Amino acid sequence: MILYRPVGTEELKLIRQCECKAFPPRLPEQPIFYPVLNERYAAEIASGWNVKYNHDHRGYVTKFEVEDEYCSRFAVQTVGASYHKELWVPAEELEEFNRHIIGKIEVIAEYSA
Repeated sequence: MILYRPVGTEELKLIRQCECKAFPPRLPEQPIFYPVLNERYAAEIASGWNVKYNHDHRGYVTKFEVEDEYCSRFAVQTVGASYHKELWVPAEELEEFNRHIIGKIEVIAEYSA
């Protein structure tokens, strides 16, 4: 399954420290890791939320692939418009999720204020 993840500069640095093969652990106040199912939705978050609220006013869209069979464990959640679709991965399962990433996490879009 092809997934997308809007990230800020700090999260992107941590991804790059893992050679673009894994996402960093969630913070204690972040119980869910939520990759999104389409680039349009990821771009909305990166260009709106990340650019507005991150200290450097930058946002990025990452694209990556995860094994289909593994992804089927997680229900698709629609959280707004019909294309606002996410997978909700419990934070404690992120390490396992990372092991099912195929290839590397790539940056496909950048936004700034």
